[in-house]
Amino acid sequence: MSFLLYGATGYTGRLIADLAVERGHRPVLAGRTEATLAPLAESLGLDHVTVSLDDARGLDRALDSVGAVLHAAGPFSRTSAPMADACLRTRTPYLDITGEISVFESLAARAREAEEAGVPLLPGVGFDVVPTDCLALHLRQRLPSATRLQLAIRALGAASHGTAQTAVENAGEGGAARIGGRIVSVPAAHHQIRADFGDGRPRLCTAIPWGDVSTAYHSTGIPNVTTYAALPSSAVRAMKASRWLGPVLTAAPVQGLLRRLVSSRVSGPSAEQRARGRSYVWGEATDGDGGRVVARWAGPEGYSLTADTALRATLRVLGGGISPGFQTPSLTFGADFALKPEDTSREDVV
Repeated sequence: MSFLLYGATGYTGRLIADLAVERGHRPVLAGRTEATLAPLAESLGLDHVTVSLDDARGLDRALDSVGAVLHAAGPFSRTSAPMADACLRTRTPYLDITGEISVFESLAARAREAEEAGVPLLPGVGFDVVPTDCLALHLRQRLPSATRLQLAIRALGAASHGTAQTAVENAGEGGAARIGGRIVSVPAAHHQIRADFGDGRPRLCTAIPWGDVSTAYHSTGIPNVTTYAALPSSAVRAMKASRWLGPVLTAAPVQGLLRRLVSSRVSGPSAEQRARGRSYVWGEATDGDGGRVVARWAGPEGYSLTADTALRATLRVLGGGISPGFQTPSLTFGADFALKPEDTSREDVV
């Protein structure tokens, strides 16, 4: 049985569709705009369904003949709920490529509902959050007594239109960390550390509200989680400035302007840029008795990795044997899932 790829005409959706066909699979492409969806489906020789997320009956019909949904249409803070609703109504496994903390938490809150329906809810099967989530579980397995987890990412490459739109939506919202098992709001860029991603040059990394603030706790039970990224100094200055500019950045006119700028200027990395790009993750887990473990992961550019891991995850779900309820990538597939794509590696440093 095939799967429904919703958001197939977006930047990442197209990468997933191309890779699926290259590997001999035939997803049903789906989206809301026939004018862009039909030509794509024809070029790949695939079936397609045009349906809006606000068309509940249409979504139910679209899910009738597929074994799973891979949802690739963001921003997921707006699109996840209606697709998850449809999956629960039709008892269809749900996967997505979100990295948004609020989306993970809203799906986690539906764990019992999904268990009763016999439906797996598996968000975050792309670069957000497969490599970080898998490294978190790996560190927890090495130090079962861990009470604090720090994860840092370094991604070499440009952003897609969808990623940029999500960043615009979250502008001015501040940061987040998990403290004592609870997700709490913190000032943007509230903390910095240095992380060695493997080249012997420790880089300054700034706290960001990455999806693992949610998922790492569900995967590991570690109650204190902070996530970081190696960012240009200009980006860090902008994050700190947003502490005072939050009300301005979240105002409707400013949001509209920023969205228009993204639409006109951001298209995503080229094939050449993806081929050159690399992704790195550093992680450290500690406990209250001086125990400390450090590991790092390296792999392909983020969008290329997302296409690969999202497709692998969906095919695994189609194969059956996945527990119903809210899931994370590492709990579903194990800590080594992030090592399945080509050109990936993991190293225990301490």
